[in-house]
Amino acid sequence: MNIRNLEYLVALAKHRHFQRAAEACNVSQPTLSAQLRKLENELGLQLLERTTRKIRFTQTGLRLVEQTQVVLREIEALKNMASSSHYQNLMQTLDVGIIPTLAPYIFSHLNTVCRENFPEIELEIHEAQTNQLLHMLESDAIKCAIMTSNKDTSKYVELPLFDEPLVLGVSHQHPYSRMNEIDMGHLKNNKILMVDDGNCLHSQVLRYCYQFELEPDSRFVAMHLETLRRGVAFNRGVSFFPLLSTQQGGNENIRYIRCVSPEPKRKVVLIFHRSDPMRKKYEILRNVIARYMERYLLDYNAMA
Repeated sequence: MNIRNLEYLVALAKHRHFQRAAEACNVSQPTLSAQLRKLENELGLQLLERTTRKIRFTQTGLRLVEQTQVVLREIEALKNMASSSHYQNLMQTLDVGIIPTLAPYIFSHLNTVCRENFPEIELEIHEAQTNQLLHMLESDAIKCAIMTSNKDTSKYVELPLFDEPLVLGVSHQHPYSRMNEIDMGHLKNNKILMVDDGNCLHSQVLRYCYQFELEPDSRFVAMHLETLRRGVAFNRGVSFFPLLSTQQGGNENIRYIRCVSPEPKRKVVLIFHRSDPMRKKYEILRNVIARYMERYLLDYNAMA
């Protein structure tokens, strides 16, 4: 089977026009048509329903196009691996996407890890919400992303980095402010200030609201953690904050309380394409980040 014929098939699926597909592949239209017929003969399948008006793929043809895209991506990864000697070392530039509830707070840790272990790497950070990062990853605008695990990340390789505790933020005027820790069951019926539903933290906190009969407060919805923090500081309510976001200081009217039974957490992962030839290098990077964050979280647990 000729790889070029598979490329013709994908081009036709993209352009839905024989002439435009042929131009995109730098061949004549008769050549492209003939090679696609040859592909059908080799497979013993009808991929196209040919009419004078438009191109229509059969159901079998559509399924084959999807699989062909995967095959071509794997072939491209093999070519890159074979032709680039620099894959023996970590890449010189790391384009990494990070979600907004993590980016400002993990940057110093990530920078420290890379500076100490990979001084040749130049970090390029792209901060965006989960859906935007997944789109950027799909279009190769970024090569990997650090985010929380969810159903949409399952199509990628997902390397666990750390489990980040969520702590309860209250103002110093709130009755809970005298507590060092609080049982999740004792929070029943409390109103919880939330970030908007475009933020992955929203769905994570919402699960705990359902589980422990907490009430999301619809009167105050923030786009950013810092806005949420201001609402808590002015005693508008209580809210959950990722641990790393509470370590910066400068919020004199907020007390952060550890939650137990159970301790709410979110799973932070490093994701990238399954066909990415840099997989081994990402695994090295993941290991040093995970070790660093494990020490950091152990220090947090020791202070609890």
